[in-house]
Order: sequence, then C-alpha cells, then structure tokens
Amino acid sequence: MQQLTGAFFRLIRWPNLVFIFLTQVLFYYFILRPSFVVSDIIQVATPKLTPLLFYLLSASSIFIAAAGYTINDYFDLNIDRVNKPKRMVVEKVIKRRWTILWHWILSGLGLLLSVYVSWKIRNPIIAAANLGCIVLLWFYSTTLKRKLLIGNILISLLTAWVILVLFVCEARISTNPFIREINSRIFKFAIVYASFAFIISLVREVVKDIEDRDGDAKYGCRTMPIVWGLNVAKVFAGTWLGVLIGALIIFQFYVLQKAWWQLILYSILMIDLPCVWLLRKLYTAQTKEQYHTLSNVIKGVMLTGILSMLLI
Repeated sequence: MQQLTGAFFRLIRWPNLVFIFLTQVLFYYFILRPSFVVSDIIQVATPKLTPLLFYLLSASSIFIAAAGYTINDYFDLNIDRVNKPKRMVVEKVIKRRWTILWHWILSGLGLLLSVYVSWKIRNPIIAAANLGCIVLLWFYSTTLKRKLLIGNILISLLTAWVILVLFVCEARISTNPFIREINSRIFKFAIVYASFAFIISLVREVVKDIEDRDGDAKYGCRTMPIVWGLNVAKVFAGTWLGVLIGALIIFQFYVLQKAWWQLILYSILMIDLPCVWLLRKLYTAQTKEQYHTLSNVIKGVMLTGILSMLLI
C-alpha cells in the first residue's frame, strides 16, 4: 500500500502541485488582497474571491494539473521506457486502466470546482477556461507534445494561466477610479509574473526536449532538437533566457523608482545571476545528466521568482 501511495504521488508530480499552490497563495495574499486596501482604514471594495473560494479555485488548478500529468504518463509509456526507465510508474506500479481512471476523476473534480467558483463570482470564463485547459492537456499528451514547438508553447501558456486566472476572477468593469486603480495594479503584477512563468517554462520545456531527445526520436516525436538540431535548440533556449534577463533588468529599473531595495537585491542575486549561469552552462552542456541538472536549476529559478512576491 505504501509503495502504491508513493507511486501515485510521483504520478501526479506532487512537488509541481505544491509549486502551483504556493504560486497562487503568494499572489492572492501578497498582491491581490492588499490591492483592495487603499489605506489602513479604507477599503473601497472586497475581492470576489473570498478565502474559501480562492482555496477551491486553487484546488481546481491542482486537480487539473494532476490530471494532466497523469494522462501524459499514460500516453508516454513507451517513451518513458527509454528516457526514464527507473522513474516509471505506469504499468510498473500503477496499471494503465487505473491511470486513465484517475485522469477522469481528477479532471472531473477540477471542473466541478471551477463551475462552482464561476457560479459564485458570476464569471463563466473561469469554468470555460479550465475546461479548455483539460481538453488542451489531453491533446497535448496525445498529439501536440510530439509537434514542433506547439507543445512547448502550450505548456508555457498553461503555466502562465496559473497566475492569470486570479486576475480574471477579479477583473471588473467600473467607472469608480479606485476600482480601476485596483484592476490596473493587479493586472500589472499578473502580467509581470505570468510573463516570467511563460518564458522560464518555455526555456525549461526546450531543455527537457534536449534531455529526452533519444526516446522522443525513437517514437517519432518532432521536437526542436530532433527537427532543427541540438545547436538551434540551444540558441532558442538561450535567446529566451536573454530576453528574460533583459526584462528583469527593465523591471528592476522600474521598481528602483519605488525604492524597493530588498526586491532589487533579491532579484539580482536569486534570479538574474542564476539566469546568467544557466545561459553560460547551456552552451557547454553535452550529456543527459548535465541537461537534467539545468532543468532542475530552472525549476529553482522559477521558485525564487515566485517567492519574490513576498517582498512586494
């Protein structure tokens, strides 16, 4: 039973689910809710997402993501036998029929929670968008991840949606200048962090494709390192890392005007410098182990980037 439980949590990638929850909690409590407080004693509006509704929405995101990881392993059985035979769960511990069943259970729970939150805040976009996420994750696992660049972009967009969904929940049309200012503040930070999530996720997806190119090539995948070659894939990932570093520098000049010195120092030490290190190591990496290390460091940069919300 213990082995089965451990295999299930590996199947749904529990560390990634914790990361999703942490991202949304930090954005909700350190950016979204404080945006509604004009001063210590004045609050011109309240968030549509009460704490209860927020946690239900976050649970929906977690269930949908877990379902996506589950269906991905279901269809990647043969590829995983080549790329990560020691880390396999499907068929090795959990039967395929149980894997597909868990996918539908998790997807159903995620969709039901999305519908409930949409109904409570009177915003049908949330339920429709999360249903779209479920459908897209299915097609990603069956088809799109084997296509050139499309799968990488899709996963990066879904990563950004983890943050954007909170803004969409709170977006409201109003002529009240205070409400418009609240919308503007939440939107700006949502775009900053969603853009960061998109770019760093895109870089990691390409690095993972480089790492997994042997198994992908054996089963007919048309990922970037297979179609365009290893060097082009490295240049592509490196270019986006350069874009990210440039965008971070621009953001730091912006917050410099607000004298957020702790945030600037944190960003330089914990995000900028690791990105520069990644850029350097990317061009010298040769082995599967080296690319796996780069992928893990990128996840670390994603974490430090999200933790910067604590300083805003």
